[in-house]
Amino acid sequence: MDVLAGAASDIGLVRHRNEDGYFAGHQIWAVADGMGGQAGGGIASAIVIDQVRLLDGSGPLQLADLARLIAIANDAVIDHARHHQSVIGLGSTLTGIASIELDDVCHWGVFNVGDSRVYRLIDGHLTQETVDHNEAAELIAAGMLDPVDAADHPSRSVLTRAIGMVPAPTADIFLLPHHEDETFLICSDGLTSEIPDDAIAEVLRSFPDPAQAACKLVALTLSRGAHDNVTAVVIAVHDSDIGSVNVAPDETTIRRPDLEELK
Repeated sequence: MDVLAGAASDIGLVRHRNEDGYFAGHQIWAVADGMGGQAGGGIASAIVIDQVRLLDGSGPLQLADLARLIAIANDAVIDHARHHQSVIGLGSTLTGIASIELDDVCHWGVFNVGDSRVYRLIDGHLTQETVDHNEAAELIAAGMLDPVDAADHPSRSVLTRAIGMVPAPTADIFLLPHHEDETFLICSDGLTSEIPDDAIAEVLRSFPDPAQAACKLVALTLSRGAHDNVTAVVIAVHDSDIGSVNVAPDETTIRRPDLEELK
């Protein structure tokens, strides 16, 4: 498989700091949306992304490595909060995909804690591969909230799982088979709160270059108000005769002047 990745992140039009973090590596790609008093959110997401970075390039990955990543990141955020009591409510989401070897066959390992998301585009069809860990999603699952009303419901911002919780949160971790041509989007909720799934799919279909696609998604979010920080990591996968994954990452935070060209 030939894999290309691109990323874009912006503070948005309302927030004072960008507390999102992301990583686009060789084996693992992730987004972390931080939360906490003062600059705590940015600290939390940075701690989480540091743990993701350490895992990348450490050798062939297994699903158990993703479970350990969640546990280690959770401990690291809790430890920082314990030693820096001025930080209130320190926590972060952590969502992404990793190249996983199982019986000498490559799969995708999807992992999620929180309400950042992983989407997958195959043959022009977009599917959300993760489940939001917030009260609104739980109300929908229980039949107590119409999905149409969820976008503006106050419980949408209340996370039921996050990195930094005691006890440690249970992560959603599962395998997906490789597809010969597919595109993944990993994004913070600052994107999905402004852009519906059909618009996301249209951008991914229209911009096969992952760096351009990520940039366009962030630009579209800005054009619709961008009430939160917004981050997009796009991974484009194409079939080849090579049995392993080759990655040419583009780990660049796209500044707003560049985004203007794609609006």
